[in-house]
Amino acid sequence: MTTGYFTSVDDVAARLAATGYLASPAVATTVFLADRLGKPLLVEGPAGVGKTELAKAVAAVADARLVRLQCYEGVDESRALYEWNHAKQLLRITAGRDESWDETRTDIFSEEFLLSRPLLTAIRGAEPKVLLIDETDKADVEVEGLLLEVLSDFQVTVPELGTISAERRPFVVLTSNASRELSEALRRRCLFLHIGFPEEELERRIVRMKVPGLDEALAASVVRVVGALRAMDLRKVPSVAETIDWARTLLALGADTLDETVVRDSLGVVLKHQDDVLKAAAKLDLDAV
Repeated sequence: MTTGYFTSVDDVAARLAATGYLASPAVATTVFLADRLGKPLLVEGPAGVGKTELAKAVAAVADARLVRLQCYEGVDESRALYEWNHAKQLLRITAGRDESWDETRTDIFSEEFLLSRPLLTAIRGAEPKVLLIDETDKADVEVEGLLLEVLSDFQVTVPELGTISAERRPFVVLTSNASRELSEALRRRCLFLHIGFPEEELERRIVRMKVPGLDEALAASVVRVVGALRAMDLRKVPSVAETIDWARTLLALGADTLDETVVRDSLGVVLKHQDDVLKAAAKLDLDAV
């Protein structure tokens, strides 16, 4: 079952660009195939390269509601799928003291008392939705069992209510920073896309789009210097988001060029560890980039 948001790979690239997301050919192709085949999209890559932003851009293009499950260690069924509103159930039980337990039980385990969490919310209703399961690798392995049920059949079983099936399948994006290996069963259900750091020309276009007031030559210098920093053995290499932050910083400072003084004074925008800052300050040769 397709979601039917895009007509071609070029359509994906053009419409994502209109939202401010510049997609590489590989990204545009994989998004098109996920849409056409109705398959979840698993996006891996380092932090700050645009994995989460891709889901947001697809939602904007499709005029769809973005439903986000932010994963973390300890996230469980009650946070990911659903839980019962126990406080409301107790109030209902108290109010119906004269009723039989069978009457009360039928009432308190009805839709009125169900708290829908992201996975259940994404498959209920007929409105278009994009389900973003963010940083999947941070969740415990057990949570993948919940994801498998939803992503294989797009349905959820609530014992007291039965099986709830999707009226309209959401476009699903799972992101991972690869801090742990996801199960093969989960990977089999998805199309895979790796987003790494962009080529220099694409990153320059991204900077120019996100920071339109920046001089073109300075934008090119920023991208080249960031590329040189990524080639160093750093604890945390700069992401695309940090490239954009640096470009905005230079614009705010009124800098015309990237000289040693400007770089030294603003390295903390793009590097987030003191040993990385010291290493970059010692090794970075602006004349070579």
